[in-house]
Amino acid sequence: MLHEFGPDYFQDYAESPYMERTLKWLPGRAPPGVRHVDDTGRLQSVTEAGNPLFHKLISAFHRKTGLPILLNTSFNVMGRPMIHDTEDALGVFFTSDIDLLVLGNTVFQKPGRTGRS
Repeated sequence: MLHEFGPDYFQDYAESPYMERTLKWLPGRAPPGVRHVDDTGRLQSVTEAGNPLFHKLISAFHRKTGLPILLNTSFNVMGRPMIHDTEDALGVFFTSDIDLLVLGNTVFQKPGRTGRS
């Protein structure tokens, strides 16, 4: 999440650049799918100085959706190991239902897919 919006979403907000803590969501502020059963969330606070490219991506998402938050997850498919390199990522992309894959500055999109679910 964009660090500058942390206090708008979490009680007792504190910067968490390495996803090292969970914080309690403010009432009604947790986006769907990210609230743990105990009303907490594990966040990575992203600053422009610390990670300018990721900050720019989340800022663009924020401008488009009003949410300064992206959900991240492990990149793996059930029954297959975690992704470790570009070859693994492309292999999963081409053999799964993933619509869109971004590797560095390159975007891979399957023909006829919009990248939206």
